[in-house]
Amino acid sequence: MASKLLLITVFVLDLIAFALAVAAEQRRSTATVATDNEKNYNYCVYDKDIATGMGVGAFLFLMLSQVLIMIASRCFCCGKALSPGGSRAWAVILFILCWVTFFIAEICLLAGSVRNAYHTRYKTLFGVDNPPSCQTLRKGVFGAGAAFVFFTGILSEFYYINYAKAKDKGNFQPSVGMAPLGTYTSA
Repeated sequence: MASKLLLITVFVLDLIAFALAVAAEQRRSTATVATDNEKNYNYCVYDKDIATGMGVGAFLFLMLSQVLIMIASRCFCCGKALSPGGSRAWAVILFILCWVTFFIAEICLLAGSVRNAYHTRYKTLFGVDNPPSCQTLRKGVFGAGAAFVFFTGILSEFYYINYAKAKDKGNFQPSVGMAPLGTYTSA
């Protein structure tokens, strides 16, 4: 039987990761062009860098929830064999899909955090006649991360439930299927 405490804990962690990713998308850095006091050069002024911290937080919360599910299920490949059937088949499919969406979510969150931090930490100087571009993080990077956090949360919960069902169906012992041959003689 699936642990309800684990499922609730993972749900809460995924919910926090999702909320942080959505908030990071809403709080992406913006920039304005400013001119120095002597009007020798223009530079970009970025607002506060809160989205980077939110993106990293979402990254860590999602990673923690994935680690908890994988420890509880022994990463699917360690431990006793699961009993054959639909639950095991779904557990295999959901395991693979869960990892694929997890990696996509983590890449989006990490890339968004790095690019957002990069655009808020440097100062590029331009001549007065050449205005800077003041690039910022592209819209939707954290949003894509939030969507894949959502998918990962759903898939990991269903994976664990199917894993637990296949594990609880009995103590399946893989065998060759040979009956005892009776008395054995040595040569």
